[in-house]
Amino acid sequence: MNRRSLLKASLAVSAAAFAPLRAFAGPPVAHAAAPPSATPFSTSTVRDMARALAAKPFEAPSEKLPDALKALTYDQYRSIRFRPDHALWHGQNRGFEAQFFHPGFFYKNRVDIYQVADGKAEPIPYRREDFTFGEGVGVWPDQDMGFAGFRLHAPINRPDYYDEVCVFLGASYFRAVAKGEVYGLSARGLAIDTGEPKGEEFPFFKAFWLERPGVGATSIVVHALLDSKSATGAYRFTIRPGETTIFDVEMTMFPRVDVAHGGVAPLTSMFFFGPNDRYDVEDFRPQVHDSDGLMMLNGRGEQLWRPLSNPKTLQISAFADANPRSFGLVQRDKAFAAYQDLEAHLEKRPSLVVEPIGDWGEGEVVLFEIPTKEEIHDNIVAFWRPKDVLAAKSEHNLTYRLHWGPDIAKTDKLARFTRSGLSAKGADSKLFVLELAGERLKSLDPKKVKGVVTADKGAVSDIVTQPNPETGGWRLSFAFDVKDQKAIELRAYLAEGNAPVSEIWIYRWTP
Repeated sequence: MNRRSLLKASLAVSAAAFAPLRAFAGPPVAHAAAPPSATPFSTSTVRDMARALAAKPFEAPSEKLPDALKALTYDQYRSIRFRPDHALWHGQNRGFEAQFFHPGFFYKNRVDIYQVADGKAEPIPYRREDFTFGEGVGVWPDQDMGFAGFRLHAPINRPDYYDEVCVFLGASYFRAVAKGEVYGLSARGLAIDTGEPKGEEFPFFKAFWLERPGVGATSIVVHALLDSKSATGAYRFTIRPGETTIFDVEMTMFPRVDVAHGGVAPLTSMFFFGPNDRYDVEDFRPQVHDSDGLMMLNGRGEQLWRPLSNPKTLQISAFADANPRSFGLVQRDKAFAAYQDLEAHLEKRPSLVVEPIGDWGEGEVVLFEIPTKEEIHDNIVAFWRPKDVLAAKSEHNLTYRLHWGPDIAKTDKLARFTRSGLSAKGADSKLFVLELAGERLKSLDPKKVKGVVTADKGAVSDIVTQPNPETGGWRLSFAFDVKDQKAIELRAYLAEGNAPVSEIWIYRWTP
């Protein structure tokens, strides 16, 4: 199973909870054996477990499941629902409820989940009666199989209803939404060997600990234990749903081997086509993507915007930096008219921005753009890669904040690029038309405004800047020579005199 099939399945499985279903609970069966008693739990428990686990040889996760669960079809697995009235903390007014995913189909790895209360962790047992099963799903002997993952619900859109706000399901993937949004891109605990010829390694969360929230709580703490052939990890997520949903992430990683191609705070999204990249696409919608650009605020204070593309060949870009301030995959265009999709509502997909806390040192933000011919594939990956190899038997502590929401945190008063349109201009040249928006643009002196555009090869010409009365912003357009070129790195910004008034637009053009 690869990243694309995993994400497609997990998103559909989560969404299935809201679809109507004629289900049956199956014949009464005896409960599984009583779970072990509660054990002490502290802030160091998961970290100590990860450290001890890293000192041992890697053991592949258990996929021991009844044959009936291994043989489930996609639709059969989607028909298995957790009963909302059986949710953890249901009716206790704790601000959160938790529901669990049944193992089976793609999700064969056992995931253990615990509730933490009063300094002790108690296993949450698998119980068949907590689920309903669609017709055609077989029957198997009752046993404690653990779970595939879980989701959290909270009254994020209205005070009398608990909406799903985040889900942890599949490998180390998780996703969240803010108020008024629908699921889009995902985050992961750790990326290893992404894009490497030997193949990507997928670390997985093997256990979670959910701290019981207090009455009326607005945040919840989740601990997770990560394992893989190359490394283990301990994670502490403090989750605060709202207009922007915040995850404060405290991560400790213990490499088993030298990790030369590790990715911290990895993000995964989909870009099928947009106004800058619509080759050979017949579709009534103007654009289709979960994210339209990579945003970076580097350690030097430069604000960068890189529009995404769906290239013909794999493209890997690395942006060297030291102590980055933020980076993320962003869905800037939030107008329904930009997508015209009544089912997917791409305009409601969240942006996700990583805000490093503390000193991250030297490294690079890495962007992978993977060719795809279908929108069902998540073909965009971005993460932070430390400069130095993560040495075996070492310990690495990183803290960062994830912002899931309709917009990114405002960093300064620079104007932003909101649209990047590309078209042909003659046989050997292209034309970019860039739109900008922002309060700073309203006070510009048109006589002093200029567009600054450079290319690493070929010639740039016909640079034009002008106010756009339809948007209240400005437009910057330019042509560039593409004859016989395999790739061109472009850079542009808007200036008033010698002072930049916009972020820096960067782009790799490929045929």
